Amino acid sequence: MEIISFRHHGAGGCVATIGFFDGVHRGHRFVIDRLRAVAGERGMPSLVVTFAEHPRQVLQPGFRPALLTTPQEKLDLLRRSGADDCAVLHFTPELSHLSAEGFMREVLRGQLGVSVLLMGYDHRFGHERDGCFDDYVAHGQRLGIEVLRLEQYAAPGAEHISSSEIRRALAAGEVERANAMLGYRYALEGTVVDGFKVGRTLGFPTANLRPGHADKLVPAAGVYAVRARAEGRTYPGMLNIGTRPTLAGDGRTSIEVHLIGFGGDLYAQTLRVEFVARLRDERRFDTTEALAAQLARDREEALRVAGC
Repeated sequence: MEIISFRHHGAGGCVATIGFFDGVHRGHRFVIDRLRAVAGERGMPSLVVTFAEHPRQVLQPGFRPALLTTPQEKLDLLRRSGADDCAVLHFTPELSHLSAEGFMREVLRGQLGVSVLLMGYDHRFGHERDGCFDDYVAHGQRLGIEVLRLEQYAAPGAEHISSSEIRRALAAGEVERANAMLGYRYALEGTVVDGFKVGRTLGFPTANLRPGHADKLVPAAGVYAVRARAEGRTYPGMLNIGTRPTLAGDGRTSIEVHLIGFGGDLYAQTLRVEFVARLRDERRFDTTEALAAQLARDREEALRVAGC
């Protein structure tokens, strides 16, 4: 079983927590903050254990996750979380068949040197996934791992925060609500590729963005206010996700972004776009003049909400 990066914590042990942590949202950071606090009280390093692949990709062949964060984005966020260390496991068929006790014995204790395990209030792991918290405590007692239960995160405003809820918000185009749950702006990163080059004839040149990770969730079709960094400077912009109905597109979904005030060439460059707010639905206009007039209004609104 391969463990990507990091180390065994030896006789001194460590305090660990486990999860897929897609999005590393506010609820996840609550868990990691508690992990750090418990580790500090015990005088041990803190360890986040996560997975390179979504477990359902192994358990359900053909499943395609709608990821909030690419593997690299997730690792970057975890590194900035303040935990001392992070172990990234490959979720293999071998791993999926381990019982909870087997996982605790072979991976947590044997390979990572975990002495204290902090579990989310409703978290389950292991092949059977039907054990109760007392079962994990009993496994830990046999293995020399103290198992602690974390209280449920109470978000301000009593909104339930989960990766699934954030995906639902993005799928509905509710990027402001998604950002509030994430604690940062949702972003897409990709390569600027050849586009239709129609926007420049309307006075709104656009960069056609091809996302760099096939499983990264693309928000609902519509027009968004965004921010993006190009040539060392951050620009406000407006981004369209959709099929370009006014311009007789071919029916395929494209992601086109117009950076306000930018005059350079982004072709073949990597661009990261952060979503600030949704401006409107994509819709068909009777003439290109009507479309251009609406784009002018979109630009003013994008400047208002995403101006740097």
